[in-house]
Amino acid sequence: MIGKLNRNSTLLSSIISIILGMLVGAIAMLLSGYDPISAYGALFSSVFGSASDMGETLRTITPLIFAGLAVALAFRTGMFNIGVEGQLVIGSLAAAFVGLKLELPPVLHAIVALVVGALAGAIWALIPGLLKAIRGVHEVIVCIMMNWIALFLSNYMVGKVLSNNSDSTEKIHPSASIRVDFLTDMFDGARVHLGLILAILTTIFVYVLLFRTKLGYELRAVGLNPDASEYAGMSVKRNIILSMMISGGIAGLAGAVELLGTSEYLAINPSLPGTGFDGIAVALLGANTPIGVVLSSMLFGGLFNGGSNMQYVAEVPFEVIRIVFAAIILFVAANFVKQLGNRKNRKKKGEKASA
Repeated sequence: MIGKLNRNSTLLSSIISIILGMLVGAIAMLLSGYDPISAYGALFSSVFGSASDMGETLRTITPLIFAGLAVALAFRTGMFNIGVEGQLVIGSLAAAFVGLKLELPPVLHAIVALVVGALAGAIWALIPGLLKAIRGVHEVIVCIMMNWIALFLSNYMVGKVLSNNSDSTEKIHPSASIRVDFLTDMFDGARVHLGLILAILTTIFVYVLLFRTKLGYELRAVGLNPDASEYAGMSVKRNIILSMMISGGIAGLAGAVELLGTSEYLAINPSLPGTGFDGIAVALLGANTPIGVVLSSMLFGGLFNGGSNMQYVAEVPFEVIRIVFAAIILFVAANFVKQLGNRKNRKKKGEKASA
């Protein structure tokens, strides 16, 4: 049974952070000469105004769930996988290669592309995992470098291998697409695809893995206290590598889903797409829990999709929505730091009492 909300409740602090973030955004609009009531009205009408709007919101939410789960799983196991961005790019590249170069039956083709995308992300995450486990190299440094390597590799493959010196590839074969007519019809032509169902299944998988399996217990134990876990007979190095590979696999799946369901082609990008970095915010607001990630993805996805409508209806720049994001994360982080300080104070008091 869910306990009562209190001052230290993660759910309560997230709700308060959202409200405060919206207020900060409203103040920013007022100071800039915009009407916050009209702006937020345009935002919410764009999210819930029609079946098509809801479908596009669900499409926006889908990659955020994957990215948030990838970050949250790594956080739970003591790793900061800031390389979700690069793993996502590699996953989309691998899926594009399969979707363009292979000729397979419809369902099998999509499955192979998704699996290859997930495996590519896992292998890309294996490198920082190995360096962390064997040499003690901090994963953040390696992941940041590999993000850019992934981008430049993808751009090279698009221009030189997957196309004839073009800025984008052709569309993948229809047999590799994960768009389905019944979802498109249900949401009045919106680009909703089977990736949404895969995101829900992945959420269930992460929950079961972390909280209902022996492996998940070991991963969380290593994240909480590597020394105690090693003393208890757990392989810290193995669990670090597994953590990064599973996280990277989910990130790679995010890239494959976006490629096969949304764009259906791969283009040269001057910069990283940003979904992986948004996943950090999603995981933080969702308290690194699978259900929390889904809920925070719904919030951020709605703000993302509805934010563009603010520009047309209320003429409010999209950067204002970024201010709301930043404010929400700032308030969540402030509460996290406060709780961390409270834990340290309680620990010191306990040590003094025992002495």
